[in-house]
Amino acid sequence: MSDDFVIRAVRGDEWEQVKALRLDALRDPAAAVAFLETEERALAQDDAYWQQRAAGAAEGRGARQFIAEAGDGRWVGSVTVLIEAQGATDFFGDTVEQQQGHAVGVFVRPEQRGSGLVERLFDAALEWAWSLDEPVTERVRLFVHEDNARAEAFYRRYGFEASGVLVPLESGAKEREYVFVRPAGGTP
Repeated sequence: MSDDFVIRAVRGDEWEQVKALRLDALRDPAAAVAFLETEERALAQDDAYWQQRAAGAAEGRGARQFIAEAGDGRWVGSVTVLIEAQGATDFFGDTVEQQQGHAVGVFVRPEQRGSGLVERLFDAALEWAWSLDEPVTERVRLFVHEDNARAEAFYRRYGFEASGVLVPLESGAKEREYVFVRPAGGTP
């Protein structure tokens, strides 16, 4: 049951756990339609990369990674929110039209799926995004692969709405991702 877990932000010194959970996520059978990164690329990163990743997701207002931690210390899920500043250039080279969060790296171990744990992770992540002072976060967006029906169903149930925008996975790729958004103050 999801009540047995602590939901919290990662700490900057937890880079080894951040790395281990990410590698587990990339080994999941759903990884091909859930993540842009591959296990091979992640394994090629040196320790300094993982140390920076953990530190960057632990403090400041640029990003925050939330994890679900079991009583025995095992991490069983995660979601990260990156803050995209209005006027900045996003991952696709487009200008960000409004201050927004971008939810990435959503993962819950298979044995916890359907337990309510992902909702608790999103509750913490969005609460953090909405709590930021000027400039305030106006919405949170995320991308979901067109073949990831399970994730799409959760995002809709949680209050995200399809924006009508589809983006290719890479230049010329036939696969696409839907852009989902949830405005500040929206309720699941």
